[in-house]
Amino acid sequence: MFKKILIGLAVIVAVILGLALMKPDSFTVQRSATIKAPPEKIMGYLDDFHRWQTWSPWEKLDPNMNRSFEGAASGKGAVYGWSGNSDVGKGRMEITEHTPPSKVAIKLDFIEPFATSNTTVFALQPQADGTQVTWTMTGPMPFMSKLMTVFVSIDTMVGRDFEKGLAQLKEVAEK
Repeated sequence: MFKKILIGLAVIVAVILGLALMKPDSFTVQRSATIKAPPEKIMGYLDDFHRWQTWSPWEKLDPNMNRSFEGAASGKGAVYGWSGNSDVGKGRMEITEHTPPSKVAIKLDFIEPFATSNTTVFALQPQADGTQVTWTMTGPMPFMSKLMTVFVSIDTMVGRDFEKGLAQLKEVAEK
């Protein structure tokens, strides 16, 4: 009986590892929203990290989060660092590309609870009724991330935060 249980557990582990190995080497999460405001107004909330507290879905997760700002006040070269509880961890963002009023690209480095580097892009496209804002994050999928995605979808997990952030950005930009 014990031998059958061990064989069953070994098969389950092998299947999970096999599923993880079949996952892609990178991921992309993307969400969009139409905001009834001009791209220039929306850009001001994206290219100035000091203004992220008004709309970012992660800012309210830790009221005692430590924030630091370096480099340029806004736009290319602006840097935002944070350190907080287990909900927000520790990390750093730097604006690497700034093309007003249509694009902001950010190098996003998570330090804790796990180290990884991703790229985030905000693309703004004028529409008849406002601005289409598309928020995209791409990054590598190391084996531990692949293993996690056997059980949890990165697109669903991060996508929910993007949807919340875009809704909050819409709220502040449309005022």
